[in-house]
Amino acid sequence: MHVLGILDRGAGGDALERVVDRTVDRLAQEGRVGVIRYDATIADGMHAHEPTAVGGDVIYDLGADGDWAASGTGMTVGDALDQLAVNCDYAVVVGIEALRHPKLVVGSTDLEDDVIAAVKASGDLDVDAVATALADTEPHVTLEALVERVKRSPNADQAGAIATFTGRVRAKDDPDDSRTQYLEFEKYEGIAEERMAALEADLEARDGVLEVELEHRTGVVEDGEDIVFVVVLAGHRTEAFRTVEDGINRLKDEVPLFKKEVTVDDEFWVHERS
Repeated sequence: MHVLGILDRGAGGDALERVVDRTVDRLAQEGRVGVIRYDATIADGMHAHEPTAVGGDVIYDLGADGDWAASGTGMTVGDALDQLAVNCDYAVVVGIEALRHPKLVVGSTDLEDDVIAAVKASGDLDVDAVATALADTEPHVTLEALVERVKRSPNADQAGAIATFTGRVRAKDDPDDSRTQYLEFEKYEGIAEERMAALEADLEARDGVLEVELEHRTGVVEDGEDIVFVVVLAGHRTEAFRTVEDGINRLKDEVPLFKKEVTVDDEFWVHERS
């Protein structure tokens, strides 16, 4: 799922909403779009939506045609993105400055590192260019989304097993080690994608293996965050477990991804491929 933040930098009037509407309509031509809006009034009880049931931390109001509304507590932007990633191709996040994803700015023409477009008004927006630029950015992928993807495989009716592996940033190897703050990954552009696709195809060619999904993040991945996923759909558990293990081992050996480690005391590139 590709994520785009849309920010108001002095646009005024209804310019922001027009840009949001045009962008969502354009992305909807490519796939399903989820929208997240920040509303400070939710925190102080002034938000207009009132749940129809009493009790519970999260309440869903479901309609006969699949429409729904929800209210609840304890959800972060990351949590909302993780939920949308299971069923959406795009997420548009409105009004959240501290977002680690590409952004579209309304009301300013300043292009910063993470800003893929900046416009003074809705009429200045080239929605096709935004959609093209967004497609080239790294998607937001979760383990749950990959599992749901393999469940939708045409071969899923032959599957009796789904096995997964998740690699995450480890803060310390030993209790006395300096704490790792984050890892930063760079990929060999073009070659990394080709090697990953070839590896998936090779693993899927095994007897009893029906589908394989491999995903490795690039950029900054902080302490405790997930780095890499391997998901295998197979006829039986034996080939599923074996393929997951081979998949992560071969990914580390064959896909050119380079890792820098930043601890509280030092930073250095790890020379082995990761």
